Amino acid sequence: MKTEDFDFYLPEKLIAQTPLDKRDSSKLLVLDKETGEIEHKHFKDIIDYLNSGDVLVLNDTKVLPARIYGTKEDTGAYVELLMLKETEKDVWEVLSKPAKRIKIGTIINFSDKLKAECIGIGEEGIRTFKFIYTGIFYEILDELGEMPLPPYIHEKLKDKDRYQTVYAKNIGSAAAPTAGLHFTKELIDKIKEKGIKVEYITLHVGLGTFRPVSVEDVTKHHMHSEFYEMSSEVALVLNDAKKNGNRIISVGTTSTRTLETIMNLYGKFKECSGWTDIFIYPGYQFKAINSLITNFHLPKSTLIMLVSALAGKDNVLNAYKIAVENEYRFFSFGDSMFIK
Repeated sequence: MKTEDFDFYLPEKLIAQTPLDKRDSSKLLVLDKETGEIEHKHFKDIIDYLNSGDVLVLNDTKVLPARIYGTKEDTGAYVELLMLKETEKDVWEVLSKPAKRIKIGTIINFSDKLKAECIGIGEEGIRTFKFIYTGIFYEILDELGEMPLPPYIHEKLKDKDRYQTVYAKNIGSAAAPTAGLHFTKELIDKIKEKGIKVEYITLHVGLGTFRPVSVEDVTKHHMHSEFYEMSSEVALVLNDAKKNGNRIISVGTTSTRTLETIMNLYGKFKECSGWTDIFIYPGYQFKAINSLITNFHLPKSTLIMLVSALAGKDNVLNAYKIAVENEYRFFSFGDSMFIK
């Protein structure tokens, strides 16, 4: 299986630069994974495709304002850090620019409340930093940091909250679980009123998820690991749904990867946490989910491979072609797809 098999034509003008005024007014392409049939709707219509007894699973991770700027203590040189994940208390893996000038022992000052010392050097510009601060770390980060918007978004984000889901709760992501950005609190309430269970799991999204695959052979790609968590209460609801033959509908590829990881490890849902580097591509047999709400993804990315595993590569690439023809908006602030 070649990475080139998951390429498609995308005009640059279709890459969404800003969120819509109303979250649930985005377009929704509905794809039947069995027949390939396509319908064109708006996201608020998603409720018409959900049935009483279905379980909707959302990722409640919260994005860190993870892009911070400082100066090297010894030279005063300007440095940018993008915080990826906390590996232990106050110790973070980060992407640093310029990476080659960051050595072990380098100290960077961000403000009178925050500095950091490099304690490890990894591949691809990744460095490990120990953060030293006065006060509450996340409050300081909120003051100093910027939202880590993907590199294909060139517009400044006016409202930080638009790169968070309305149900974001557990802070720790380097990127938003973007499929959830379309939900409003009112829409979630209406979904619950219809008899659909709405449950939350956590997966802290790393940037590796969104990178295009650079190797020619898909199976040779290495996924970065991401932290996930599921409660016993959610596990109980999901196991009941499986037992009763009700659908489990995942909101986003991050929720999907968490649910499939847990099912692969334990053969059922259970209270657990850990790190996953699961890579889902065509040929994979889904054990946890039945349907998926997702955005439109980058060419040759692990994400388009995941949706192709669920709905079939030909169905997905045809849906993407039709989405381009109908000028759907792509990527993080773009439109949505429901694979039913």
